[in-house]
Amino acid sequence: MVSILRFCLALFAFLLPVSFADAACSGKAVSEGVYNPPFCIPTEPKRIVTLDPLITLGMLIELKAPVVATPYVAITEDEVLNVVKAREMVDLGNPREPSLERLAVLKPDLIIGSAEAHSAIYEQAAKIAPTVLFKHMDWKRYLQRLSQVTGREGAANASLEAYETRVAAIRERMKDKKLTVSTVRLAPDRFVVFVDGPDAYAPFSVLHEAGVKRTAYETVTDGTIIKRPDWEELANLDGDVLLYVSASGFESGPDDALEKQVTENPLWQLLPAVQAGRAHRVDRGPWQSFHGIASANRILDDVERYILADQ
Repeated sequence: MVSILRFCLALFAFLLPVSFADAACSGKAVSEGVYNPPFCIPTEPKRIVTLDPLITLGMLIELKAPVVATPYVAITEDEVLNVVKAREMVDLGNPREPSLERLAVLKPDLIIGSAEAHSAIYEQAAKIAPTVLFKHMDWKRYLQRLSQVTGREGAANASLEAYETRVAAIRERMKDKKLTVSTVRLAPDRFVVFVDGPDAYAPFSVLHEAGVKRTAYETVTDGTIIKRPDWEELANLDGDVLLYVSASGFESGPDDALEKQVTENPLWQLLPAVQAGRAHRVDRGPWQSFHGIASANRILDDVERYILADQ
């Protein structure tokens, strides 16, 4: 009898926090795709902080959510930075180690971050305000999740519907194209290739949806997201069209010099697309710092400009 009683008490103690959390939740509980579930969505948050100045910040701006603070480091898109400054968002410093002191003074009612980047500070942040850390997921699903936690489902649905219409039209036109496409990021002393696969980074997921066919080297079926070819392996980028980004770091100033250094190399000049005059530098903004629907449409602009228009 004593053993049974102890078991019941232990079970009750285990379930008690979850039961109280659910009972205390006046909004909506989310259990999937978040760190330390379940998370209770506050009703109509008015002061939102995002610890991620990239895709999360961009999507929240598109959703017209009331963001009051974010780290400024890593914001490379002028249009995003202009909004951040115009709204006088507080700078939280480094995205990996945001200033919790500044955050606490703001008295937010919702903190949004990344499970991969911010789980180490979850306990501290959660003491300041309800904190939801999202796990990595498809960008469209993520936009919908952000719209749910901010109460802006209508805005997300409308923008996604317009995107789906456009990408479907481009995909239909792409059926007549027999081209393969290679992509690469030029970085100091290395190359980065974002592959086409189940976990593809958002811009390259957009390429896939648009019906763009990548090369065999750039197509995977596992969870690989990037490959890092050396100069000899660069020959695998043998697509008919080559789209490349020159990104030397957070600052774009040295990008032109980096491009010149790489493109003058004889091995670069041997690439089929380069020899055919089909190598095009694309804007680092949407291709490296994807921010949502606006970025997706800029990717589609490049598809139309450099692939569909190719003769």
